[in-house]
Amino acid sequence: MSFSKNTKSFAYPVLVADIGGTNARFALVDDAEAPTRMCGKTATADHPDISSAIREVVLPETDPKPRTAIIAVAGPVTGDRIPLTNAAWVIEPLKMIADLGLDEVIVLNDFEAQALALPGYSGSDIEQVGSGTIREESAKFVLGPGTGLGAAAMIYAAQTWVPVPGEGGHVELGPVTPEDVAIWPHIELVGGRLGAEQILSGTGLPRLARGVAAYMGADRDFTTAASITTAAEENDPVAVKTLEVFARALGRVAGDFALAVLARGGVYLTGGVTSRITRFLTDGGFRAAFEAKAPHEALMAKIPTFIVRHPDPALEGLASFARAPEAFAVDMQGRQWTAGTASGAS
Repeated sequence: MSFSKNTKSFAYPVLVADIGGTNARFALVDDAEAPTRMCGKTATADHPDISSAIREVVLPETDPKPRTAIIAVAGPVTGDRIPLTNAAWVIEPLKMIADLGLDEVIVLNDFEAQALALPGYSGSDIEQVGSGTIREESAKFVLGPGTGLGAAAMIYAAQTWVPVPGEGGHVELGPVTPEDVAIWPHIELVGGRLGAEQILSGTGLPRLARGVAAYMGADRDFTTAASITTAAEENDPVAVKTLEVFARALGRVAGDFALAVLARGGVYLTGGVTSRITRFLTDGGFRAAFEAKAPHEALMAKIPTFIVRHPDPALEGLASFARAPEAFAVDMQGRQWTAGTASGAS
């Protein structure tokens, strides 16, 4: 990989896009000083490809037309054809350039985009959970329980922010408290192991709930994360216990990552599950588990944790990069295409 500081600005306007398995969100950055201008959201299933979605959702309301597109996708960026994991679209940057008259297309990982947003958060963008103070120009970490468990670091080095995506959501997750030890044998293993994503995600929550129900000797049939969070709002004891265990486990994993990169700039929680379980993240269990890292409890108490309240964090991260590419060292190898090239830039 080539991590070098970007020295040129992009051709404006820049279209930024967050492409998920269900929805695609678009915004525009008109110049280096302009705020992010939202253009709308559309279901990926409503369009045969990204170019047609942009033509319908973005271009009718935009003049001048975008010259650069920076896109975030869930999954690795490999080659000139990038299939989406949970949708029928295949992102083809060279086809986008031809279809839309673009000068350049850049495709990044979705949690890389989330990491790019971290240095710019302020005010109501984030809600602090527990103690700690942000140390400026220090490493940050973002963790996002959604459909899966996304994770990325933002490292500050050589006066530059360096986003580092990865597959941190698949780290091991074992029991710690006596209650955990009693619950864990009831949780279904996946591939002979229990990774964090297999519990700490929308798809993992029903697995955790089945284990909790068995531990409690209760008969429940929660099949979706939404059914669990809804039941918890009605104080169903199995659902409440499930989310208490979930929050503690998320705190432990978040604390592990904070130690791994010494995230004195904070750990930030995003993702669709996070927004549905605020009371379980702020009742003390999450933060206590985060700090319980002997012999480093005093250090952990100084590292702040936040719930991200910004409605479109990935788009905002891409927009921050579009406005000030020189502030970030982003891996562009094989992920940057320009008009007139035959393949991704190396």
